Amino acid sequence: MQAGLAAEITLSVTEADTAIALGSGDVPVLATPRVMALCEEATVATIAGQLPEGSTSVGTRVEIDHMKPSRIGDTVTARATLVDVDARRLQFTVTVADPEGGAVAVARVWRVVVERDRFLDR
Repeated sequence: MQAGLAAEITLSVTEADTAIALGSGDVPVLATPRVMALCEEATVATIAGQLPEGSTSVGTRVEIDHMKPSRIGDTVTARATLVDVDARRLQFTVTVADPEGGAVAVARVWRVVVERDRFLDR
């Protein structure tokens, strides 16, 4: 697996994605925890089909700046790019943007490749 792999995930914001629904605030806009999950989903999509048989990846760290609100009905797209591979450790950058290209959030996400069965036995 090499740096440069990328993938996009698009989300249409629903009531279930809001700060109110997720308990992270009291306004009906896209919740930061949901943005974080969207970023992780994009990183998983980036490496889909790239891992050895019997392996998976698990998130270990996320740094996120959520800069712009998105209302119910808005669409946002998370684009993840694999920027560093260090043995089993993977680092991604993720940008979340609205349809006009406005920055909604930026993140760095780290994942580690693990043997699925061994991980579940822990």
